Amino acid sequence: MSRAQSHSCGPARAAPAGTVAPAAPTEAPEATTGRPPELLRLPGGLRLHRRRSAHAPALNRAVRANLEHLRPWMEWAAEAPTRARTAELTRAGTAAWEAGTDFMYLADLDDAPGRVVGAFGLHGRIGPGALEIGYWVAAPHVGRGIATAAAGALTEAALALPGIARVEIRCDQANGASAAVPRKLGYRLDRVTEAAARAPGETGRQLVWVKER
Repeated sequence: MSRAQSHSCGPARAAPAGTVAPAAPTEAPEATTGRPPELLRLPGGLRLHRRRSAHAPALNRAVRANLEHLRPWMEWAAEAPTRARTAELTRAGTAAWEAGTDFMYLADLDDAPGRVVGAFGLHGRIGPGALEIGYWVAAPHVGRGIATAAAGALTEAALALPGIARVEIRCDQANGASAAVPRKLGYRLDRVTEAAARAPGETGRQLVWVKER
C-alpha cells in the first residue's frame, strides 16, 4: 500500500538509487489546470470512478472492514473512522478535485457495483509539475493485480494533464507488496529518503519511485 491519504511532502533532491536522502520540507499542494477522467474502465471489470459524497457510506464500511489489513502501513488506520469523519474527508476530496490539487478515486467491480475494493488518488503534494499516486486495496482482493492496473491507468492519466511531467509512488522499504506495483509499471527507483515512521510496519526508509513523461 502506498500513501493513500493527504500528507504534504515536498520534493527531495535526487539521490542515487539505494542511498538515503533527507526528508524534504512540506509544501502547499500544487494545482493543475487539467482534470483526469472521472471514470476509468479497466480489464477484468475493474472500474475507477471519481469519489463523491454519495460514496462516503460504502467507503466507511470498506475502511472499517480492512483496518487490520491497513494498519501496518497507514497512519490513519490506527482508529476506525466515524461515518461523519469519512463524509468530511470525502467533501474535502471533492473540493480538492475542483481546485485541481488532488483527484480521489474508488475502485469497484462490474459484478459488485458500489462495493469498494480499493481507494486511489493523484496528489499534488510533491511540488510543481508532479503528482503522487496513493492507493490501498481491500484484503479479499489483494493479489488480483488491481493496484497495478489502477496505478498504471492513473499514471497515464496524470502524465496527460497539462503541466504534469512526473509521477511518483512512495512506500516504506518494508512494504514489498506496494513496491512491486511501480516496479511492474516501469518506474525507476529514484532515491530512498528518511521519513518518520508513522505506522507500525514502517521502517522510516521511504522508497521514491518515479516515472516521467
